[in-house]
Amino acid sequence: MLVNSIVLQEAKSSSEIENIVTTNDKLFTALSAEDSRVDPQTKEVLRYRQAIWKGVEWLDENPISADLFIKLMQTIKETGQGIRTEPGTVIANPNTQKIIYWPPEGKELIRNLLENLEHYLYAEDGVDPLIKMAVAHYQFEAIHPFEDGNGRTGRLINILYLIDRGLLNQPVLYLSDAIISKKQEYYKLLRGVTENGEWEPWILFMLEAVEVTSGQTMKRIGEIIALLEKTLGLAREKLPARVYSKELIELLFEQPYCKVKNLVDRGIAKRQTAAEYLRELEEAGILTSKQVGRENLFLNVGLYELLSG
Repeated sequence: MLVNSIVLQEAKSSSEIENIVTTNDKLFTALSAEDSRVDPQTKEVLRYRQAIWKGVEWLDENPISADLFIKLMQTIKETGQGIRTEPGTVIANPNTQKIIYWPPEGKELIRNLLENLEHYLYAEDGVDPLIKMAVAHYQFEAIHPFEDGNGRTGRLINILYLIDRGLLNQPVLYLSDAIISKKQEYYKLLRGVTENGEWEPWILFMLEAVEVTSGQTMKRIGEIIALLEKTLGLAREKLPARVYSKELIELLFEQPYCKVKNLVDRGIAKRQTAAEYLRELEEAGILTSKQVGRENLFLNVGLYELLSG
């Protein structure tokens, strides 16, 4: 329940850094509705979420590697392309179009640099994993191995590396939120390393982002648990005994929108009874219904407001 909501917010914020913007409602609706009319920006954010879980699955059997980087980018961009091969890639100021960085060129050189990065991540050199994460994030951005999707892939690697090193059990560090709140500083400090070798301000920025994000994530988890407990109490009070169950209320917190099929798939009730349960929850003020195409979705208003805050 907690992982689902935080992963989706990380996907949304990381994409927003690249000016791929959608709304919480579009995201939550797309996750629940079978209607295929989803706008391209929302689809791209959902692919980032998919890439997070592919990365977590990869770590069950494999170390972080150049092959993982490619797999993540291909999922995010829904492409079969790999490491860029065409010359002429540059990083330019989006406002002035002035070139500020020329990344390395040549597929073989880029592959070698990615393998060098992989060796750094696993070197037994006594460097704290959080510092390695910050250094590696800069290095990946500097290599800039792909035509597109580098920023999102790099931010995803941050989370996967912390999981791989045992600092996280699940991808619940909402790191992109801290970055987007200081987006200009983020890019300025990346340039500071490139142009002047200013590593310390960059590393401190990333460490602070981890600290702030960790606190915010714990606070968010506490808020979700408190809302769940409050909703359980309200449901016990207002729902008929035949409707109320802890399993039903917990299902409503897996994502903001719920539908009859979710209850049926979970074995809570058959279709007609499940529809009655959802209507009872709406009458109790816990859910509100919304027609999407031919489907009727039910929104957990409290959870939606909490995740959108």
